Amino acid sequence: MASANGLASDRRKSRKAHFAAPSGLKRKIMSSPLSKDLRAKHTARSMPIRKDDEVLIVRGKYKGREGKVTQVYRKKWVIHVERVHVEKSNAATVPVGIHPSNVVITNLKASDADSSLLLSVLDKDRRAILERKGSKSETQAAKKESGDVEMVE
Repeated sequence: MASANGLASDRRKSRKAHFAAPSGLKRKIMSSPLSKDLRAKHTARSMPIRKDDEVLIVRGKYKGREGKVTQVYRKKWVIHVERVHVEKSNAATVPVGIHPSNVVITNLKASDADSSLLLSVLDKDRRAILERKGSKSETQAAKKESGDVEMVE
């Protein structure tokens, strides 16, 4: 049985659609929440994760560690964070894959490394996402203020 938006409610079909998603959709699915200060600054709750973002791991064995994202591995649905790795028996180190939902983005990658994070220094794709999400939250706030729906006691 399909819903109105074209997504299957059947578990098998939903899982197939999720795991066989094209890379562009995986980018969106592999989003991470923003930290509280970034959330307040950009009026957005989450962003697709990207290489060179700074993250804080909030779940799992490596909870509390901070680092820069070294790789977004869409095929395996994980990200690799610098200084989060295991040592193999032959003394080689291997990065540990962490799911993006288990991290919080603390700093977004900017075009200029030394500049502060304003919308003007973010790349055009991220700027467009933040502007779109910001306008969405503004319209929701306007609807709340206008009082379109009233609660009846």
